[in-house]
Amino acid sequence: MKRILLLFLSCFLAICLQAKSDNVIRVLAIGNSFSSDAVEQHLHDLAEADGLKLIIGNMYIGGCSLRKHLVHAQRDQRIYSYRKIGLDGVKVITDSVSIADALADEKWDYISFQQSSPLSGKFETWEESLPGLMDYVAARTPRKTKFLIHETWAYDQTSTNKGFKNYDCDQVTMYRAIVDAVDKAADLVGADAIVPCGTAIQNARSTVLKDHLTRDGHHLHRVYGRYVAACTWFEVIFGKSVLGNPYRPEAMTEEEKVAAQQSAHAAVKARKR
Repeated sequence: MKRILLLFLSCFLAICLQAKSDNVIRVLAIGNSFSSDAVEQHLHDLAEADGLKLIIGNMYIGGCSLRKHLVHAQRDQRIYSYRKIGLDGVKVITDSVSIADALADEKWDYISFQQSSPLSGKFETWEESLPGLMDYVAARTPRKTKFLIHETWAYDQTSTNKGFKNYDCDQVTMYRAIVDAVDKAADLVGADAIVPCGTAIQNARSTVLKDHLTRDGHHLHRVYGRYVAACTWFEVIFGKSVLGNPYRPEAMTEEEKVAAQQSAHAAVKARKR
C-alpha cells in the first residue's frame, strides 16, 4: 500500500512539474476585427524575440458587439472564425466554432473581452452584456484564468466611420469616453487587468508616428498601429517591459520602433490597475 501511494505521489509530482515547466502563456480574445488587429500579427513575434512561449486564440466575427457575443454564447452558436496561432507562429483558421468550443480547446491563462468600436465609449452597452458573458466564460474555464478588458482606440480625426458620430466626430472626445467606459466596465466585473491599446495608440499619435496609426480611419495600420497594440498586449500578459525588445517589422525604422514601444509602455504604466 505504501509503495502504491509513493508511486501515485511520484506520478502526481511529475505531472505538476511538467505543467510548471511548460512556461507557455495562452491568450484567447473574444472580439472582432479590432482584436484581430491587436493580437494576430506582431504579438507572437515579440514574444519569440524575447524567448517567451505564446499561444494566441481569437474568436472573430467582424464588428461583433458584447451583446451579440452573449447571445451567441447562450445559444451555443458555431458561427465564429477561430484564429489560432500556435507555438510555431503559424496561424490556423477554423470556421464554424462556438465560444464553448474555443474555451475547451486550451487551458487559457488570459481571456479578453471588448466592445464593438462604435459602442466602446458607451458604458451602458458594457453594463448590459459584459457580466453575463463573463459569467458564461468563467463557468467553463480554470480558476487560474485571468480576465482582461481590451481597451480599443479612438478613430482618426478624419474618419468617415458612422460610429464616429456617437462622439461628435472628435477623436479626443471618443478616446476619453472609451477610457471612462472601460474603467467602469473593469470595476463592474472585477477584471484582472486592462489592455490599454486605446491609450497606447493615443500616445503614439504624439510621436514620430503621428496620426497615421490606422489604414482606413478606424482599423489599425498593418505595421505601425498593429505593432503598437501588440507591444501593449505583450506588457500586460507577460508582466514585463517591451522596451528594448529586438523584434521590428521590416517596414519600420528603428526610431519608429522605439516610439511604438515607448507609447505602449507608458500606456500600461498609466492604466495599470
